[in-house]
Amino acid sequence: MNRAGLEKTGVALLAVLAATGCLILAFILVTVWLRGAPVLDWEFVTTASSGFGHAGGVRYQILGTTLLMTGAALLCLPVALGSVLFQTEFLRSPRLKKSVRSLIYSLNAVPTILFGLMGYIVFGVLLDTGVSWWTGTLILAVMILPTLHVSLLEAVESIPVPYREAGLALGLTPGQLIRSVILPHSFYGLVTGTLLGLARAAGETAAILFTATVFSGVTVPQSLAEPVTTLQTHILVLAQEAIDPEAVAQAWGAAFVLLMGVMFLIALALVIRTRLSMEAQR
Repeated sequence: MNRAGLEKTGVALLAVLAATGCLILAFILVTVWLRGAPVLDWEFVTTASSGFGHAGGVRYQILGTTLLMTGAALLCLPVALGSVLFQTEFLRSPRLKKSVRSLIYSLNAVPTILFGLMGYIVFGVLLDTGVSWWTGTLILAVMILPTLHVSLLEAVESIPVPYREAGLALGLTPGQLIRSVILPHSFYGLVTGTLLGLARAAGETAAILFTATVFSGVTVPQSLAEPVTTLQTHILVLAQEAIDPEAVAQAWGAAFVLLMGVMFLIALALVIRTRLSMEAQR
């Protein structure tokens, strides 16, 4: 086979692989929607669950999931931003830069159940936060740190060198350079990293299962020490009652709501990353 034939074969193979990924996603979406269709309506989203999850909706589960996600993002963002700025603007040793990057990336390899165990020991026991939404927020903030760090790091490192040189030539201090050049031109990385971090946090179950959530009996937390109920916990508990068709339908309905939320965040991140390009790229 000549070179042109090999290239066409490679392109066709890549097209098949891409189509396979899209088909898998479509199959998951259709399956979840069909299984949850009996309970999916506006009332399901806006009413509280009842009958130990066998009836009603998922209003407080959505609220609890949103609370954990938002809190984790707000806590993680300054840490990720600070670590990226230190790594790119103040750390001069290439070896140290590589070491810092490797250590942060290694967080992605830690099993989520270990995050839950360590988070419970450190935050729940040693810091005496107990089983609460605040404990879950702290754990999720640590878990999504690599996602935000990578997105911000790519945005900062993609800023053209002449931009930095122009700022230094004008006599800007490192702090002024960060405020006037680095942050404005890496804003898209900050936004997309935060959204992807939220999507990651929304999909976690093991880390918050025994540190931040309960299945029922709670509504809106009145303090940092109270637990919440989440879509993840709701799905997990109801899915174990496979012999009850009502419970299974409720689980599929909650799964569809969670899946739509995650996909919305990912889609929004992609749109923003496409449109919020740097000034130098326009």
